[in-house]
Amino acid sequence: MAKITVASVAVMAMFGAVAMAAESESEKDFTPQQIEFFEKEVRPVLAEHCYSCHSGEAEKLQAGLFVDSRAALLHGGDSGEAIIPGDVDGSLLIEAVRFESYEMPPEGKLPDEQIAALERWVEMGAPWPAEESGGDFARKTFDIEARKNEHWVWQPVESPMVPLVQDTDWPRDDIDRFILARLESEGVEPTGDASPMELVRRLYFDLIGLPPTPEQIAAFQQDDSPAAIEHLVDELLASPHFGERWGRHWLDLVRYAESRGHEFDDDARNAFQYRDYIIRALNDDVPHDQLVREHIAGDLLQNPRLNSDTGFNESILGTGFWFLGEWVHSPVDIRKDESDRFDNMIDVMSKTFLGVTVACARCHDHKFDAISTADYYSLAGFLQSSDYRQVRFESIEHNRQIANRLAEVDQRYREQIAEVLSRSDVNKPNRPRLGDGIVVNYADVSADEFMQNGFLFGAGPVGFAEPYWTSSDEGMSLQFAPADSAISDPVWNGLESVSEKGMASRNKLVRIPRSGRTLRTPTFTLEEAQVSCRVRGEGTVVACVDSHRLVAGPLHGETIRPIKANNNWVTLSLGRYVGHRIHLEFTPAKNSQLEIVLVTQGGDAKMRSRIDRRLQDASEDVSEFETAARRVLEEQAPDLVASWQRERDELQSQIMRRSRLAMAMMDGTGEDEHVLIRGNSSKPGDLEPRHFLTALSGDAPMKIVKGSGRLELAEHINDSDNPLTTRVAVNRIWHYLLGRGIVPTPDDFGVLGQLPSHPELLDYLATEFDADGRSIKRMIRRIMLTRTYGLSSQPNAESVAADPKNMLFHHRPPKRLEGEVIRDSLLVLSSRLDPTLYGEPVPIHLTPFMDGRGRPKTSGPMDGNGRRSIYTAVRRNFLSPFMLTFDTPAPFSTMGRRNVSNVPAQALILMNDPLVVEQTREWAKRAIEKIEDPAERLRWMYQTAFARGPSELEIAVGLAYVNGESKSRSVSLNDADVWADVAHALVNTKEFVFVP
Repeated sequence: MAKITVASVAVMAMFGAVAMAAESESEKDFTPQQIEFFEKEVRPVLAEHCYSCHSGEAEKLQAGLFVDSRAALLHGGDSGEAIIPGDVDGSLLIEAVRFESYEMPPEGKLPDEQIAALERWVEMGAPWPAEESGGDFARKTFDIEARKNEHWVWQPVESPMVPLVQDTDWPRDDIDRFILARLESEGVEPTGDASPMELVRRLYFDLIGLPPTPEQIAAFQQDDSPAAIEHLVDELLASPHFGERWGRHWLDLVRYAESRGHEFDDDARNAFQYRDYIIRALNDDVPHDQLVREHIAGDLLQNPRLNSDTGFNESILGTGFWFLGEWVHSPVDIRKDESDRFDNMIDVMSKTFLGVTVACARCHDHKFDAISTADYYSLAGFLQSSDYRQVRFESIEHNRQIANRLAEVDQRYREQIAEVLSRSDVNKPNRPRLGDGIVVNYADVSADEFMQNGFLFGAGPVGFAEPYWTSSDEGMSLQFAPADSAISDPVWNGLESVSEKGMASRNKLVRIPRSGRTLRTPTFTLEEAQVSCRVRGEGTVVACVDSHRLVAGPLHGETIRPIKANNNWVTLSLGRYVGHRIHLEFTPAKNSQLEIVLVTQGGDAKMRSRIDRRLQDASEDVSEFETAARRVLEEQAPDLVASWQRERDELQSQIMRRSRLAMAMMDGTGEDEHVLIRGNSSKPGDLEPRHFLTALSGDAPMKIVKGSGRLELAEHINDSDNPLTTRVAVNRIWHYLLGRGIVPTPDDFGVLGQLPSHPELLDYLATEFDADGRSIKRMIRRIMLTRTYGLSSQPNAESVAADPKNMLFHHRPPKRLEGEVIRDSLLVLSSRLDPTLYGEPVPIHLTPFMDGRGRPKTSGPMDGNGRRSIYTAVRRNFLSPFMLTFDTPAPFSTMGRRNVSNVPAQALILMNDPLVVEQTREWAKRAIEKIEDPAERLRWMYQTAFARGPSELEIAVGLAYVNGESKSRSVSLNDADVWADVAHALVNTKEFVFVP
């Protein structure tokens, strides 16, 4: 990496225009003494510390910046001007040499006298000899169109002609014709077909991740129809275990874990609901474009996908993937922490669905691909406009219908009451004028700005002098609002969560029952040290600074304040967060009513006193109005209020009050993100409007109807004109089935990724996938029934010599089973496997070597209660040694292609791990109980482990061992220890962990 010099501070500057005219004018005023000062005191410093990287002498110019002319310094490099003549403190070069932000030069701070000389030089206007003010300092442009045109992935998906082949009998599908045409053109012969039993074992592991049982093998062998394989594929695709197998692939993409990592490895609350969601979605063959839509914006769908059994909202659960990443506990620099989390979200989203590394453009335009820094921060804006929540997903759709009907009822009766009062001499009082300095005033909050998690605060604020309902020990009663307010509706009291586990007792925020009960203000920039809220009731207010409430900790306790007020002010002291984005979240105490009138920032007691007086006067006016209104209603419409209450009571009885929770997104205030100079969160540049990748949709701001715009983003990702999404999807399917993708780097289709081996086939699959409704199961089925998929794993020597890396797919490469599949297979052998679907994770089994902060208080059972590996808790700081040994990825970013290592530790763990020893012993006991004859017992064990019978030699060797050990140990031929050794030996073979 090139050395960073003093002058390279310019690349961290904010974007800005250069007033070139100022140069010519200022040059006329430079005195000889100033020029002499520059030559003696300034130029030597620049020459010594900057010219090697930032002048015409540099071997490679860094950051597009020249410092060997005044004009170049004013123009700047990649990001803007390095100096502002006359403004010492505003010049980032000075800031850097002072070591106030970027510490430059990196080899050590300049002597004080050199820093003083640079300061004086800038203060006097940066004098420079006129004859040297020019220079070639033109900035190298980022040509996104050129990059787009130069790389294949940005080109439209074409529907290629199916090629002709010489051996017309070989292909079973047009897919095979693409493969064979390439083989024939290269003079490479494909190998023969796999045996039926090899193919059966392959299908079981590829589709459900479990070995076939002897009974299942027998059932297949009894199907003598030509379509036997087709029938088996259909059967396995319909298995509920399909979703578990392919769900594990998907979890690798979204860096799934159930803890946050970092220092304390806090729980990622209810993360398992996302895992269950993706299993169900894959089992139901939810189209890929719908999965994309649900992941990006499932909370915003007008008609969400509902669970077929219970009717709960499935779509909203997809948004949980955004929040599966690592979180820092109580970060010191919360803006940087937010930027880091957004970076991970963008990285995972772009790799998973688009197959490009957008996160590489965080600090600068992508070095290789057609992705700009502006693209990166445009995507960050969608996240900045969204929030985290725990959603009551089981009840949200049912209760949404209740809330809509309740809003209609309330509106109808308010209109009827207004009509009755309009015929009387009772006049509504004038709304108070509260003056300036109010950040949030519920007198003028728009419908889009009235945001809440749940329905507790109704369809919108209650207007001044409008009727609303309150609850007390005596029951419900009607009152008139003394001010425009957001008021929680007691009809929603009693909401419960079936499971709402907290992360740790130290986190005060988690202990607040917020799910489905929280009102959120619009976002605003904190400009004053204090924020005050005029409220009535009991509850909690949380100041969410740069999304900080996600990781509330001891450093930020001042952001949480209890509320117990009767039309009083609650003030939060937030001086350390001035300049940050902020919104407030209000949650009433259990079964308490909370009213929020307004929010101010700053303001002295005099301002609050003025507001209090005006609100008090208005309250007195409303009180008189209420008395008169009640009299009129009792006289002219005596049953109206009672009828209103009856309809509300009927709706209240239908509310679903209990629900499970899941992490999900919630739309917030629509905001654009600043381009952070060099990715530095403390150096915001210009705002970048939200839009999709410029190379695909241009750089015009996206037309966003309201809120974050994530729904519009999802449609851009799914657009048929987007050449990335379908290519990436079909390539992943091919990768999981054939062992290597057509693009061998499934997460990176960019310049640094590998080129497709069969580009026409990739586009053919993408076209077919799109035309077939983007069905994942149907694409899997089609590929599995090809001749290519059914090839033997035994290649012929000539083909290996011609294509040693099998880039042409002339044979099926043997696949090493993943750690999860190996463990699950052991449970099948021992008959310990519990096939139950879904549910909370089984705690990780902790070995004595798994220690450190955040270690779970209790260890889970060694066999995980027999549950499949996908249901074992994934704790970032305490990952399973067994899984890690077999290359299960650490969950920090997208991993569409796992490493496949072959290391001694794998043999050691199969030999010595207590789980392996325990399960093979149980398998041996099962064999002894099931079959009396030793030879038949061996045949059954081979069939169970390898989906084949043993050879005569294997029978002879096995029996010789059993007989010999029985004699040497003086035990019977049915001794459990002897047969446990046999079982243990079988699982330590390559055949057990590899699928041909």
